[in-house]
Amino acid sequence: MASGTAQIILSTSRAGALVAIPYGEEHRRAARALEEAGFHRIPGGAFAAPLTDGPATRQTASALVHRAHEHGATITTSPRPYLADFGEDLAARLPGAWSAQLELYYHPLVQEDLIGPLWDSGDLLEALLHDHVPSAVVLKNTAGTELLLIERPGHSSGYLLGAFATEGYDDNWEEPNAPRSIVLPAEPDLAAHAVATTFLPEYSRCLHNRRLDTVLTALQRIRPEHETLQTIKESHHDSDGAPLRDSRMLPEMERAFADHAWLHFRDVLEHAPALLSRCRPARSPWPKDATALQRLRTALAGSQEVRDEDRELSGVLFSVDGWKQARSRFGLAALPAIETWLADGEVFERQARAAVPGGPMA
Repeated sequence: MASGTAQIILSTSRAGALVAIPYGEEHRRAARALEEAGFHRIPGGAFAAPLTDGPATRQTASALVHRAHEHGATITTSPRPYLADFGEDLAARLPGAWSAQLELYYHPLVQEDLIGPLWDSGDLLEALLHDHVPSAVVLKNTAGTELLLIERPGHSSGYLLGAFATEGYDDNWEEPNAPRSIVLPAEPDLAAHAVATTFLPEYSRCLHNRRLDTVLTALQRIRPEHETLQTIKESHHDSDGAPLRDSRMLPEMERAFADHAWLHFRDVLEHAPALLSRCRPARSPWPKDATALQRLRTALAGSQEVRDEDRELSGVLFSVDGWKQARSRFGLAALPAIETWLADGEVFERQARAAVPGGPMA
């Protein structure tokens, strides 16, 4: 992704200002040119000069041309309004309470930091990988949804909007449930309508399915080890069929299983509550599943204290042995909950699949 060494990107703000963003590998030279031409830094990191006085504006523009030439910076005038203005207009029109925060990426490499948390399978990801993205707006709501808005590269108007992954997910590259970013028009009302009626419902479906896959995968990884341990406990023979010659072997096997199970059951504790909150067994073909779902909710609630302790120790324990012992202790404490989820996992899966947002049972 090549970039000019020093660029100045100009746009107009509804506040009656000419807004400038220094960009490129030598963005500091562009910033110096702006300062020497009379621009001042504004919240968010951009630079601005007032447009309210005609002669003063012409003088500032002339000074900018000369200072940019002296510092080797290229000036580009954007056909779009200041991105922060559009982001605020969009946030104000979305359902619920949203905030809009401008971010500037002065150096081309900085935009690469967005790729890891971005959860997208469309044009937004491609733009961040292959195009220059000097600025973006991050939109957040009170439910924890976080979106990214950029100007659509290669076009004189329009925007791209996609989603970041929710907290708890950091492996988003080519994730099969990822939503597809959407192209937005330049009119805030139309853009907000597209986000509210098209993108956000799709995002909700994708997040529901990702959470469900995460929980089911966790249970699948726990189940074989649990079945093996139960067979050993019942037969008093190890997995190779040999009799257990030492009574201390069984507790050690239980601790090893608890360590393994806790690693994965944390995903259930993290993501299952949101899924359970959407389940409506009375509206499904299996209304009697309500009893099993209540057992699952009770099991999660009973393990929450252990999960809280696990989080607290995450910044304290550093040794491998210390973590192994802690995980074994957590897993043993949560063992009744784990066994409940293994027993009622099929009920959970069918109810969660029936409750997908926008589905017939939702």
